[in-house]
Amino acid sequence: MEHESVSHSVAERALARLPSGSEVSVTVHRYEGGAGPTAYLQAAQHGIELNGAAALRRLHDSLLEAELAGTVVAVPVVNSLAFDHGSYVTPQAVDAVNPNFNRVWPGDDGGTLQERAVASLWELIATADVVVDLHSGTADMLEHVRFQGGERDSRRLASVFGADYLMTDPGPERPLEEYTGTLRAAARLAGTTAIVPELSNSRQVDLEAARRGADGIRNVLGELGMLRAEPSDPPSQTVLYDDGGRVGADRSGLFEPAPGVAVGDRVAEGDELGTVYSPDTFERRQSVAATASGVIYSLTRESAVTAGEKLAGIAGLE
Repeated sequence: MEHESVSHSVAERALARLPSGSEVSVTVHRYEGGAGPTAYLQAAQHGIELNGAAALRRLHDSLLEAELAGTVVAVPVVNSLAFDHGSYVTPQAVDAVNPNFNRVWPGDDGGTLQERAVASLWELIATADVVVDLHSGTADMLEHVRFQGGERDSRRLASVFGADYLMTDPGPERPLEEYTGTLRAAARLAGTTAIVPELSNSRQVDLEAARRGADGIRNVLGELGMLRAEPSDPPSQTVLYDDGGRVGADRSGLFEPAPGVAVGDRVAEGDELGTVYSPDTFERRQSVAATASGVIYSLTRESAVTAGEKLAGIAGLE
């Protein structure tokens, strides 16, 4: 590999076209140095997840002054339609069949609007050696990095990113087919190493989360030899696996966690997690219990919830 001063360019890439004739496009940053691998970075597949884009801005500032081996391709806002509407998914009026951008990878250039948009982006990903797909979760979530179960390179890069928690996806008992449509599954099937950092705090820019995201990517680029700097030593890490421990609301209402329940707690199947109440009659509509044993990694706090909405996530211990 050869480290050289970075050459930076910006281009607009058309993904699809709306009924009015307006184009749906993304801004693509390309940072080129000397000979070396290609890393593809993206954020905001879901429109409320802001801290990935904030992390890429901070990374941008440092890359302009760096010596780089290889190429970094970065797309800060992948799903502008959801981003502009302040929505987790794309408005159904645009694509009622596939509103979730992260369920249609690697896309279909003859499919729905989202499938066509993803297919255009996949052309960039198909030439990459490594993919970093930045997401962010609830304010009350264990920040973690998902890696591809059973793949040593993916786990190594997830570890050097530097979060306290790692999560295998899929878990040891679950087939990859359950994750079909996610970028991480499509990358794995294509033979590309991918990690998915889940930074904290959707819906608002969290300065510390954005800093940790930028630092984590620099660690990954350092581990790959693309930056001269060695990655920081990772902290002591807990490895979790996604075993389907999603706890959902059976009834709509106001959800209140049980006293003392917090992310990071270990729970057994059936343990009390909280209650859904009627806001007007005050009746108890649902006693919410853990659906699996493990560690609570995300938890909704004092929220108005709709039936079917996620209240908590529980991951097993490796």
